[in-house]
Amino acid sequence: MNFNTTIGWIGLGNMGVPMVRQLLTAGYPVTVYNRHKEKEALILAEGANSAESPAAMLQVAEVVFLMVSDDQAIRDLFTGEQGLLQSPATSKLIVNMSTVSPGISREMATLCQEHKHEYLDAPVSGSVKQAETGQLAIMVGGKETAFERAKPILEKIGKLALHLGEAGAGNTAKLAMNTLLGFQAQGLAEAVLFAQQRGINTSDLLTLIQNSALASVFINTKGQVILNNNYDAAFALKLLAKDLRLAAAEGSATPLAEVVNKTFQQAEASFGDEDVMAIFKYLERA
Repeated sequence: MNFNTTIGWIGLGNMGVPMVRQLLTAGYPVTVYNRHKEKEALILAEGANSAESPAAMLQVAEVVFLMVSDDQAIRDLFTGEQGLLQSPATSKLIVNMSTVSPGISREMATLCQEHKHEYLDAPVSGSVKQAETGQLAIMVGGKETAFERAKPILEKIGKLALHLGEAGAGNTAKLAMNTLLGFQAQGLAEAVLFAQQRGINTSDLLTLIQNSALASVFINTKGQVILNNNYDAAFALKLLAKDLRLAAAEGSATPLAEVVNKTFQQAEASFGDEDVMAIFKYLERA
């Protein structure tokens, strides 16, 4: 893989834009596609090109990345009227970085093979800040040969790209990671509420946590969300609620998983568009 490799990118949300910037900075030619064309303007001004459709993109890009919201969006991008698989092109690599079900990745991997393409599922751990600095952790499922083909590009997006197994393995690992994220978010919220209700200053509690064995980047970052009462979404609560539903559908039914899934499903209606840490607001109100 070299910097002359042509890259396509579908999905210009909070994560997609800074990830594309990493590739442009590294010198890759990038063509983008987004359903809402107004979202393309900023990245086009920074040197990217635009494709009229996913099918058109596959004509010009050797490696295509997807970063969209859910299983249905993936199915539409592959099999829709102007979807990727409507293109006559062959021998392309399609890398799905979305957090979706392992089942949809296995399904799309089979379709790609039938159309003589390669497929990887490669979701990421990290939020907007890590995307902006190229510090994401990337978990990959698919054939080893496809992973080796993608790895030099993935290393421009993240600090770690780890191959875990066949198609769907990356998605399974991501659901495990986001289940733990749900535990931590709700655990932090409950600890702060318990302390607040008994007269402990939140700033003092967070200082104690950050100087203990419990210290973490997550608690420091999300503790500041609570302190500043600023719940603008870095990672929206509704997206974690979706991921917990996917994990439950895969059989995640341990005691903590069931409780956290239930809490986030209940919180989604009122706080879904806010940051995942808005689970604190839901519990406070409840």
